Amino acid sequence: MPDAPDPRENGPPVFDAAFRARLGDLFAWRRDVRRFRADPVEEEVLRACLGLAALAPSVGNSQPWRFVRVSDPARRAAVTADFERCNAAARDSYTDARRALYAGLKLAGLKEAPVHLAVFCDGATEAGHGLGRATMPEMLRYSAVAAVHAFWLAARAHGLGVGWVSILEPARITRLLDVPEAWDLVAYLCVGRPQEEHADPELVRHGWQARAPESAHLHER
Repeated sequence: MPDAPDPRENGPPVFDAAFRARLGDLFAWRRDVRRFRADPVEEEVLRACLGLAALAPSVGNSQPWRFVRVSDPARRAAVTADFERCNAAARDSYTDARRALYAGLKLAGLKEAPVHLAVFCDGATEAGHGLGRATMPEMLRYSAVAAVHAFWLAARAHGLGVGWVSILEPARITRLLDVPEAWDLVAYLCVGRPQEEHADPELVRHGWQARAPESAHLHER
C-alpha cells in the first residue's frame, strides 16, 4: 500500500482566526509543570512531540539539539540528588522573607515525572558548515533552546506537562549521563501528565514574581 500523501505537498496552509485563537490558548496555557501524575507517557506521543521539536529553527540548519532520555533509576536518582544539593545552596543565598518564600516553592518534579529528557547542544557539530556562527557562536545554543520550546508547546498540545529544571550543575550532569564532552547541557526536562491545570504561572501564583506588562518588553529606537 502506498504511503499516505503529505498534506504539506498541497501548498501552504491557511491559518484562520479560529486557529490563531487556539494557538494563543496553547501559548497561554503552556506552563512549567512540577506536579505530575504517575501515568506513563505513550511512546507514540513522546515521539510525535520530539518530531515536532525537530522542526525548530536552527542556525545554518545545524540542528544541534541532542535529546537524551534518562531512564536508568540510578542516574535519575543522581540527578535528583544534584538538584537537591544545588537547590539548598540557592535557598541559602537568600535571606529573611525571600528565603522562606523560596523554601516553600516546589521547583522540580524529578521524583514524580515518568519521563526525564536531558537536552544538549552539540558544540562540535559540523552540520551547517559554520553559517551564522562566526560572529554569534552562541546561536548554536539558542537553536537548541528553540527546539526545547517547540517540544514544550507540542507536549502541551498532546496533554503533557513539561518542567524545565535549571537548578543543576551542568558539568556534573554531563558526566553523569556519559555524553560527549562537546555536548553542553541546555535543559533538563521532566515530562508527564500534569496533576492540575492552571493558566497562571506557578511563580505568580505563589508570589515570587509577577508578570510584567507587554509594554515593558518593547523598545523603540
